[in-house]
Amino acid sequence: MSTECILSDYLDHAMAAAAYDELDDGTFAGRIPPCKGVVAFGTSLMECEHSLRSTLEDWLFLGLKLGHSIPILAGLDLNRQPTREPLDAM
Repeated sequence: MSTECILSDYLDHAMAAAAYDELDDGTFAGRIPPCKGVVAFGTSLMECEHSLRSTLEDWLFLGLKLGHSIPILAGLDLNRQPTREPLDAM
């Protein structure tokens, strides 16, 4: 698995775990169970999926900024602290 696009890969794996329900009024609700609180709604399944991905992106970026523990998905661990090379190594 390539980790060149770790955020994109993470988002793709999270979306693959999404679950959708059709509500009584014909609209849709979507959630990503490993990512607590990531829920979205839409008038169509496609709209719900788009809204869910947008919600996931916001949830992920805010969680990273605030230092929240992000669930590990498909071996992608976004909780690790970055390693930095000394500037004189460049």
